Amino acid sequence: MAREPGWSVRLKLTLSYAGFLMIAGALLLAVVWVFLLRYVPDVIANPMPSTGAPQPHVRGTPSPPGPMVIPDRSDLLAAFGPKVALMLVFLLAFGLIGGWILAGSMLAPLTRITQATRLATAGSLSHRIQLEGRGDEFRELADSFDTMLARLEAHDAEQQRFAANASHELRTPLAITQTLLDVARNDPDRDNGKLVEHLHSINTRAIDLTEALLVLSRANQRSFTRERVDLSLAAEEAAETVLPLAEERGLTIETAGDITPTMGSRTLLVQLVTNLLHNAIVHNLPTGGTVWVTTRVRPQSVQLIVENTGEKLTSQQVATLVEPFQRGNERVRTDHSGVGLGLAIVKSITEAHDGTLTLTPRPDGGLRVMVELPAAPKPM
Repeated sequence: MAREPGWSVRLKLTLSYAGFLMIAGALLLAVVWVFLLRYVPDVIANPMPSTGAPQPHVRGTPSPPGPMVIPDRSDLLAAFGPKVALMLVFLLAFGLIGGWILAGSMLAPLTRITQATRLATAGSLSHRIQLEGRGDEFRELADSFDTMLARLEAHDAEQQRFAANASHELRTPLAITQTLLDVARNDPDRDNGKLVEHLHSINTRAIDLTEALLVLSRANQRSFTRERVDLSLAAEEAAETVLPLAEERGLTIETAGDITPTMGSRTLLVQLVTNLLHNAIVHNLPTGGTVWVTTRVRPQSVQLIVENTGEKLTSQQVATLVEPFQRGNERVRTDHSGVGLGLAIVKSITEAHDGTLTLTPRPDGGLRVMVELPAAPKPM
């Protein structure tokens, strides 16, 4: 933004310091005038020696003094005025020089913050201010700016990885579609029944991926209206949605818990629970597995816990599950494997609702996922 040139903050502070110093000096001189010089008479008569007989002089005693001279107000002003002028000039010079040095020292951290801001604007997010010294306003600002740069750098890296993965995932169905169409064009007499079935399956997968990307983008932008939502009801609704898939795989879904009111988007929160249940069903035992859904109330928050049986996982494997396009231990595809954005969407929805997502491996195998969200305020 183009702005008209103006005085720098350092110059303003310097003039302020000098001005306050001049005002303090003027007030001090005014106090001297009010409480001292005003009581001195304008004219003081000089006492003359007595005209009587001469006083005898005793040897060894000093001679009587001559006429006494007592300065009046004009004499004091004549002697005091130039010194006052010199002192005010000295105070002005001292205030300007000292104020310029002091302002520069105080604004030095702000200069470093400005330089870091310009580097960040130019695209360098790896730079940090790292301001030394004890905590004050400038150091709190620098620490906050460093934290913001760290989050921006992590977000930028995550977006780059996400864009690369999304491009790869979208390119695969498009490439397969192109290959099938080329085959059909080169062989007009070929039975197109299987071709249409393959194209339908690939197109459905591409649509699912696009819809998942839209949900993820909506969660990241936080473009939703907040309302009062009960997580326990959202869990029941999601369980009914995925129940046919669980029955097809011979799994059991057990739900229990308290009423857990929170504030947020009902649609996104149902999507969150659905993704967790779908993930718990797909990555479970071949048969006879179980999925547990529990809701809890805490003093300041509500919790949703989804656990499932399955293969044993390590902490390193669990740490990568919230990355986009990760599908458990191996990046394999099945009929219900999804598009690899389930837990990534869960993470984004949780963060959009100011919550926390915790994934831990179960000792007996499987995964334990806990979503903790702020509790809704009690109705009046």
